[in-house]
Amino acid sequence: MRLTIGIHDSVDAVFPPEELRDVLSTVDADVSIVSSDELGDHDALVTLAYDDRFLSAGLEWIHSIQAGVDRFPFETLEADGIALTNSTGIHGDTVGETVLGYMLSFARGLHRYRDRQRDREWTKQPWNVPFSLSNSSVCVVGLGTLGCGVATRAAAIGMDVVGVKRTPTPVDGVETVYPSGRLESAISDVRFVVLTVPLTDDTRGLIGEAELAAMGPNSVLVNVARGPVVDEGALINALETDAIGGAALDVFETEPLPSDSPLWDAENVIVTPHVAAATEAYYRRIAALVEENAIRYAADDALTNRVV
Repeated sequence: MRLTIGIHDSVDAVFPPEELRDVLSTVDADVSIVSSDELGDHDALVTLAYDDRFLSAGLEWIHSIQAGVDRFPFETLEADGIALTNSTGIHGDTVGETVLGYMLSFARGLHRYRDRQRDREWTKQPWNVPFSLSNSSVCVVGLGTLGCGVATRAAAIGMDVVGVKRTPTPVDGVETVYPSGRLESAISDVRFVVLTVPLTDDTRGLIGEAELAAMGPNSVLVNVARGPVVDEGALINALETDAIGGAALDVFETEPLPSDSPLWDAENVIVTPHVAAATEAYYRRIAALVEENAIRYAADDALTNRVV
């Protein structure tokens, strides 16, 4: 029978579902846009969101348009025989460039000048505040696709790059790779700490009071992983007491970030709305993964990027 693929309307938060449907028109499958209220009868579903109604829709395969899949119930999907694939491997360049932008903003004070522009305020930073990224240091925590994308770009502009991963094997562009158990040593005395780890039981609350204290008053925390990887209360306290120098945050414990969060008004914080991986080509990258797996599905071969 011909493969049927539903595109869940939740992807509209990232790109128009019609764009993905149209580019998948060359795939040997029937492709349509669906909602949770009208899932129809499909073999596969491409989605941003998770809904418990997916479990009773007769699906055999769900594809997440994000690399992170912590919102999906792995054990339940496995018990129901539903394969789960993700979009890891496609965001290294976009996230790497976003992180480079954050670091450049802090080095050159661009975010502060942008804030002052609104008030037509012609005020320079003190002479000893701006610095160059060349020969500045960065620790990338998590050296998968995202982390390597950051490390490659940081090394290319002359930064001193160290990293942390579970198995401390060498990584191109990273001078020293620390094991996870030496996280505090890795992040001490570096200018930037960049988080690119997935959210798991091991990484939830990975950065808390002790880790923030280890960073030091000139360090900047960059989180493009998941919000709960950081103890947000501890981070806010560290920022308010100048225990660290600042933060660039694309992800938060609660999204959208609540309007009463003190992070909005902090001069030494850059807030972006979970857009580090955004690109006009996003839907085409998803289409390439879905097309490859549609071929594998039809041939009864192992799916690429399979999580469950």
